[in-house]
Amino acid sequence: MKSSLLALLPLFLSAYAVPAAPGWSFDLKNVTSGIVALEAIVVSPTLVIWFDRASNDPLQINGHSAWGALYNLETETVTPLDVLSNSFCASGALLSNGSMVSLGGDPDGFVGNPGILNGTQALRIFEPCASPTGEGCTLFEDPATLHLLETRWYPSSARIFDGSLLIVGGMHEDTPFFNTDPALSFEFFPPKEDTPRPSEFLKRSLPANLFPRIFALPDGKVFMVANNQSIIYDIEAQTETILPDIPNNVRVTNPIDGSAILLPLSPPDYTPEVLVCGGSAVDPDGIPSTALNAHMPATSQCSRITLTKEGIAAGWQVEHMLENRTMPELVHLPNGQVLIINGAGTGFAAIGSVSDPVGNANADDAVLVPSLYTPDLPLGHRISNKGMPNSGIARVYHSSVTLTPQGNFLIAGSNPNPNTTLAAPGIKFPSEFRIQTLDPPFMNVARPRILSMPEKIGFGKTITVPISVPAALRRAGSNIQVSLMDLGFSSHAFHSSARLVFMDAKIAPNGKSLTFVTPPNGRVYPPGPATIFLTIDDVTSEGAWVMVGSGNSPPTLE
Repeated sequence: MKSSLLALLPLFLSAYAVPAAPGWSFDLKNVTSGIVALEAIVVSPTLVIWFDRASNDPLQINGHSAWGALYNLETETVTPLDVLSNSFCASGALLSNGSMVSLGGDPDGFVGNPGILNGTQALRIFEPCASPTGEGCTLFEDPATLHLLETRWYPSSARIFDGSLLIVGGMHEDTPFFNTDPALSFEFFPPKEDTPRPSEFLKRSLPANLFPRIFALPDGKVFMVANNQSIIYDIEAQTETILPDIPNNVRVTNPIDGSAILLPLSPPDYTPEVLVCGGSAVDPDGIPSTALNAHMPATSQCSRITLTKEGIAAGWQVEHMLENRTMPELVHLPNGQVLIINGAGTGFAAIGSVSDPVGNANADDAVLVPSLYTPDLPLGHRISNKGMPNSGIARVYHSSVTLTPQGNFLIAGSNPNPNTTLAAPGIKFPSEFRIQTLDPPFMNVARPRILSMPEKIGFGKTITVPISVPAALRRAGSNIQVSLMDLGFSSHAFHSSARLVFMDAKIAPNGKSLTFVTPPNGRVYPPGPATIFLTIDDVTSEGAWVMVGSGNSPPTLE
């Protein structure tokens, strides 16, 4: 009798077990993107802009296929944008006045869009949109009077301390794999000079230096990594300081794509650290792309460097992801962790240019399970995928991901094909129009709320705002984090201008107000739009959209 009761005990306990805590989850949306979302940028609390190449995507505008679209985060609807120039493999960022600038692109047109303009000198501007639905908001282009100084395909960009954009690298003409016709220069938008600035760094880092990974540092200088080389560029002195190479022969820029991120900046010192993950240990110098293949293993290596005199002298610190990844993306969480997502375990970027592509893909073995990187944990314990779900959708070349103001991650795109290629038997990596979000656990629990926020916040200010804190989070000793974030521009395994600055903060004893101190100047956080999140014990609020600084057009004098 006793033994039979013991046998029934697990059944009795399971019937009354406490429900499992919510975990990470992928959510497949009922709407499709209409265009391959190979570039993505959040432009308001409710709107995301996607760009594709000019192709034969199903979304239509003015009697032809669209290659730009607005996605409404609230209603999950897609509206086509009328784009004049080919935005394929462009870059972009937000200016100090809140305008989105997409820059550069493909020199070629497409048979289904006969009126398309060459994109290599293009500047596409989406001004701040007050409409939550995007109604009446359009993309502006005037190629005759508004254009880059140099033709650029596969460039990078970053908002700098005066709210303008630094534009770096790229190539002049359509080449199948390596950068054989390089743009070895820097320029600015709005322009600061009549001619681009030449760069020895870009020359040294050939031939695999497309989409250099660049970050504005809290002293106003700019860190850059391309191929396996890195520098600090002083915009004002116009000097390049050479830093240690990425260890172990690992290369990290297109078409040998790793990803990189500026780790969170914290007061009072705002010490900058850069993390670079993925890519391949293949030396591209003198090797034709046909000597490579889609099944060559990517690297699992992550390299991290502290950009102080002592940190540079110590060099890069190496650790490893749980799998090899090429074309991953690194994205901030508001609590300071980093999401590692998308990409493939073998091969390279670009299309149909290695010896044995998989269909048209230069890569294979899509990585479907994301990981989290926790910067403050000890070396060797920072990366985990415990509890992380499988996406079920390959996101390889030409995919995008961005944190949203709602606090989850919007994921779309993937197209390692010359044009739109629909799913069919025998096609392993079709053009991908399905949209997913990756939802952190806090999306399914009671969350803190920022009840209101000033439209503009200045530098070095102490600001108090009303908040609401759920009962479950009202406890002594809670970990309170307030993050000021640029959500960045996702393109080709890199998030241009992505930034997280923690602010000193405290919650009033009654739990009804939050007081925080803004960054001291526009070098720590370049003036322009930001999203502020409140996190209490890893439960994050929805973001509050603000303008940091005056909101004036660049260059600003914050």
